Amino acid sequence: MNNFVYDIPVKVYFGENQLQHLGEELSKFGTRVLLTYGGGSIKKIGLYDKVIAEIERAGLEVFELSGIEPNPRIDSVRRGAQMCKDHNIDVLLAVGGGSTLDATKFMAAGACVDHDPWDFLSEKWAPITKALPIVTILTLSATGSEMDPGGVISNPETQDKIGRLAAPMLPKVSFLDPTLTYSVSPYQTACGSADMISHILEVYFNMEQDLYMLDCFMEGLLKTIIKFTPVAIEKPDDYEARANLMWASSWAINGFVNGGKRLAWSCHPIEHELSAIYDITHGLGLAIVTPRWLEYCLDETTVSKYVQFGVNVFDIDPNQEPMAIAHQAIDRLSEFLFDTLGLSRTLTEIGITAEHFPIMAKKACGGKILPGFKHLTPADVEKIFEMCL
Repeated sequence: MNNFVYDIPVKVYFGENQLQHLGEELSKFGTRVLLTYGGGSIKKIGLYDKVIAEIERAGLEVFELSGIEPNPRIDSVRRGAQMCKDHNIDVLLAVGGGSTLDATKFMAAGACVDHDPWDFLSEKWAPITKALPIVTILTLSATGSEMDPGGVISNPETQDKIGRLAAPMLPKVSFLDPTLTYSVSPYQTACGSADMISHILEVYFNMEQDLYMLDCFMEGLLKTIIKFTPVAIEKPDDYEARANLMWASSWAINGFVNGGKRLAWSCHPIEHELSAIYDITHGLGLAIVTPRWLEYCLDETTVSKYVQFGVNVFDIDPNQEPMAIAHQAIDRLSEFLFDTLGLSRTLTEIGITAEHFPIMAKKACGGKILPGFKHLTPADVEKIFEMCL
């Protein structure tokens, strides 16, 4: 196995009534706060008033940027970066789900440079060496952005959706209160869990020599999501379910499970092309793509990983032929995503046709090869898209 460095210095306040510490944490970084959020749901659940009260109680000055979109757009990043410059912002406070958090990270980096923030993500790939401090308050369990240094931004003009990791964008402090996710709809809860599952499977499915401990950890995370998502959908205010999902989402992607693995992800670049063009919910796209990707990558050289997955996560009888176990494992995952969670099974159901598949496949591969569990060419990716119809 490969050597690795694990360094995730995010201070997490987990549980109810932790916002009493918000003012003291923000104050460590300065006095001028940019509060960022999405479409206003934080006002409906009363969170906005609580946040403002804590900021004012600490004697801090607050500026606001609202309206951050799902699949956040570069224009929102540009507005936020400019506000930071115009108002000499000291710290950014992102309140919401992964879209708000991702956009805020690039605002924080954009505030420290003179060029367009899209240069961080375009072919220019401008370096990210500095960012203003970021504090987050999470309202949706899904992306894990509260505990990682990455984000994904869309550019409607170019029909691109691109992600990037950079250490300066790692949040300093994150507040994780499961009660703030009680109002999340069944659909968004399901999509969030599909996103978590994909984060784990992108790492789990590889043929490198692994740490057995990390495979067991990922299997435990998967079983946790499979157990508690239906509970949270059936009973939205079940604290145990919401808490387990919230903490699982953070640990699915904060770098711990990587354990030195060098493989690139596959499903996320493929799905990014879907939401770049059609602006669909990221978790839904992953739910549709992931089982087809697993089916496409299954062969005699990879089947052992499917057996491990099926036996350890879904308790499939190990005394069967490996290929039979592998197909059952894919079926069980599909049943969970589409039957138990009720997510759309195909692209056709959500109005997506094969019209753009060739260019989407080429962009997903960067025009060459998409490395990963099984290396994929644009032709391979196009076939996976076709399997999703």
